[in-house]
Amino acid sequence: MSKSKSTTMSMSALPHHTKGTRGPLEGLLVLDIAQFLSGPSAALRLADLGARVIKVERPGTGDICRTLYLTDTDIAGDSTLFHAINRNKESIALDLKDPRDLVALKGLLARADVMIQNFRPGVIERLGLGHEAVHALNPRLVHASVSGYGETGPWASLPGQDLLAQSLSGITWLNGHEGDGPVPLGLSIADIQAGHILTEGILAALVQRGVTGAGARVETSLLEALIDLQFEMLTTYLNDGRRMPRRADYRNANVYLAAPYGLYPTADGYLALAMMPLGQLADTLPLPALTGFTADEAFTRRDEIRRLIALALVQQPTAFWLARLRPADVWCAEVLDWPRLMETEAFARLGMLQTVERRDSAAVWTTRGPLRIDGQRAVSKRGAPRVGEDTEKVLAEFGLSR
Repeated sequence: MSKSKSTTMSMSALPHHTKGTRGPLEGLLVLDIAQFLSGPSAALRLADLGARVIKVERPGTGDICRTLYLTDTDIAGDSTLFHAINRNKESIALDLKDPRDLVALKGLLARADVMIQNFRPGVIERLGLGHEAVHALNPRLVHASVSGYGETGPWASLPGQDLLAQSLSGITWLNGHEGDGPVPLGLSIADIQAGHILTEGILAALVQRGVTGAGARVETSLLEALIDLQFEMLTTYLNDGRRMPRRADYRNANVYLAAPYGLYPTADGYLALAMMPLGQLADTLPLPALTGFTADEAFTRRDEIRRLIALALVQQPTAFWLARLRPADVWCAEVLDWPRLMETEAFARLGMLQTVERRDSAAVWTTRGPLRIDGQRAVSKRGAPRVGEDTEKVLAEFGLSR
């Protein structure tokens, strides 16, 4: 693997943003005993909100995500993915199969507010860290878990991996064109969605604890996250005689939405058109042929209609169409790639980029949290830790040994 490939913009070119006020979760202690994406992404959200997150890793190799490379690029020995999802955390190295290390971890759990884990079902119980065990140790602890497909049932022991979960969830049949095979989303959508849902559950459990004084068990799975992500489509399917929707043959963007909804080539790029009456578009393009289609035909003949629209839009550059369509309140947008997005004023004004650095001076460009509280977005300058770099400090702080 290559070591720390440089980016096209210097780190010093990042805009400076004023440090926000005290985070709303400051004072809470979170133990991140998870690996890969789903669990650690929930811990990242809590860290962005001000919680102290201590990542518990196996000695030596650490989280497997450290070597889960998205490209041939690593930064100071760890994957860019690991850096992105584990910034602003401390790391302690404990062997959970070593009785002495397990005692040390239980000492931390006795003082923690949240524990996050995503072992396969049954593993956390065999380690002696299941909900009942940790609840007896610390009744105020929120015990948060992500599995692949639930804790019981015929799929419980299957690997909880994003592409596998997408394939089982039915979501891959919403993408691509009619006649294509299934097409997965080009993101780890199951992991990230499950992490967001877990964060939501943890925050709800913490609010409940403020009322009752007792912790709770919070559980979700990759499959549940993907089912929830499809709630709009599944509700339509369940109430439409359970007829499977048909993907469009041309410019498919949503299996249930009529033309013109989709992405269209222009003379120099692509233009997105959202839902709208065809008559409105016919008058603005102008494209009189669209006026002959009824509202029902906008769905039943959507491929034919989209081809007519495409023939018109490809004649002029994107800027021409934006200048013509937006004043007429036609919902449209230019289709941007990452470089062009980052050149826009709209992106710059959001302040969504930051550089983080860890003790070995490894500097990483990454995103910032998507939330603003009292007008402030969290700033976390601490990069992802080295394996176990905080072990001795943390154990000494809590009066623990191993």
